[in-house]
Amino acid sequence: MHADNPCLNTLSGQVIGCAFTVLNALGAGFLEKVYENALALEVRAAGLAVVRRQPVRVRYRETVVGDFVVDLMVENRFWSN
Repeated sequence: MHADNPCLNTLSGQVIGCAFTVLNALGAGFLEKVYENALALEVRAAGLAVVRRQPVRVRYRETVVGDFVVDLMVENRFWSN
């Protein structure tokens, strides 16, 4: 369903590019939080809005199936079926 969304594909590509930039700059071996912090900085530098530790309600077939806290929400986008 979402794989055909051109807007989502573009945004995903931007975030993945930012993630590779962070990995290439820092290399391997740090705790996840270090990469998360650096990724938030890189995504903001790319001109995208980032919110950290955002709670979201997850729906499946119009039924709430749980709550989740997203580490980084980019451009206020979160999809669940």
